[in-house]
Amino acid sequence: MLAPAPTPLLTADQIARFEGRVPRYTSYPTAPHFTPTVTGATYGGWLEALPDGQAVSLYLHIPFCQELCWYCGCHTQIVSHDGPIRAYAELLLREIDLVAARLGRAAPVHEIHFGGGSPSMLPLEVLEAVMDRLHARFNLTNIAEIAMEIDPRGVRQEQIQGFAALGLTRASIGVQDFDAEVQALINRRQSFAETADVVEGLRAAGIGSINLDLIYGLPAQTRATIQQTVDLSLALAPDRIALFGYAHVPWMKKHQALIPEDRLPSPAERYTLYQDASDQIAAAGYERIGLDHFARPSDSMARMLRQGSLRRNFQGYTTDGAETLIGFGTSSIGALPQGYLQNNLTVPDYRAALMENRLPIARGIALSADDKLRRAVIERLMCDLTVDLAAVAAEFGSDESFFAERLALADLTHDGLVAVNGSIVTVREAARPLVRSVAAAFDAYLSVGAGRYSQAV
Repeated sequence: MLAPAPTPLLTADQIARFEGRVPRYTSYPTAPHFTPTVTGATYGGWLEALPDGQAVSLYLHIPFCQELCWYCGCHTQIVSHDGPIRAYAELLLREIDLVAARLGRAAPVHEIHFGGGSPSMLPLEVLEAVMDRLHARFNLTNIAEIAMEIDPRGVRQEQIQGFAALGLTRASIGVQDFDAEVQALINRRQSFAETADVVEGLRAAGIGSINLDLIYGLPAQTRATIQQTVDLSLALAPDRIALFGYAHVPWMKKHQALIPEDRLPSPAERYTLYQDASDQIAAAGYERIGLDHFARPSDSMARMLRQGSLRRNFQGYTTDGAETLIGFGTSSIGALPQGYLQNNLTVPDYRAALMENRLPIARGIALSADDKLRRAVIERLMCDLTVDLAAVAAEFGSDESFFAERLALADLTHDGLVAVNGSIVTVREAARPLVRSVAAAFDAYLSVGAGRYSQAV
């Protein structure tokens, strides 16, 4: 197989003009626009309205880590013993019961995803109790995937055997960067050897689908260090690789102020790191998936990309076709046909609601017809880098002239980064890292809270 040609490069001027702060578009509308007007009572009504027999997927958030990684943007807390984890698991069981009661039936489950935090910190008997409760309250007979995010530091072989016994099929391994200086500056020391041991153990236990998560834009990263990280990652032969851009938002995540800003790469340097790593992964035979994912051609994610059926949700790019995602645990976000919901962010608030037998919803948003139309356009751009506005509009009973926003793409079009051919908008390969900026042209909410987002490149 011939290696793919290197991607055409953006110029420094283009990076400077187009690298502004925009959402990641794991939803539309995005989370900053959720409001407290959507409550637990709202959620209960939405659950009761779900059609019988419709499959749902489940996300369980485990907000605990063994130490604080300074780059982290997740909702998590540091614990030194498993007492808080066990107490939290009891709350999870209570929430599962409340949700199942409002559903009124054992809904079939398509996928289950454990995220965090570090869900691999769950004691095996606690994880077993959670899975037993899910089996009792839902129908897991035809489940397609059970996935877990794993911090390989400290994971033992008996844990891995336990994960396999409970049906885990896919593991997402946090790597970020293997360079010692970079690791010191982000407070995450993790050797290649311990990572490789966990990957080998997972495969030996029959958990054959392995994802690796990398980050570009970290302090002290250079072209040489990121090449070495990618080389080592490729040596582990993962099925998928995610290459996320570090979002430096210390005004939102105070601990990120511990990272020395003078060691962070400039926008042009970030772009070079992204492009070098992307080309290196693609040259190894992986297909580029949207903005920041890569998959082997035989992987289901690559197949769905070729079929035009790839999806995007709060976990990023996904093959999950379920229209309903039910979130459990603090800060978790659910997506139902009627709209989005987010649970209470803190354990005390989450506990208080559950002790009162209330669904622990902090905020959300009900989707309008306009939201659903724009969401479809943005999702296709983010997944396929192209969208036929007329076809999407017709699907929603609208007209493509609704999208006057195409005018907002004039600069990108003039630079040859976006092509507009009638109703078809296409992001050219050179502008792949700018796809969020293209999607933003169709975001009716963006003027509110725009400063809260991360850099486009």
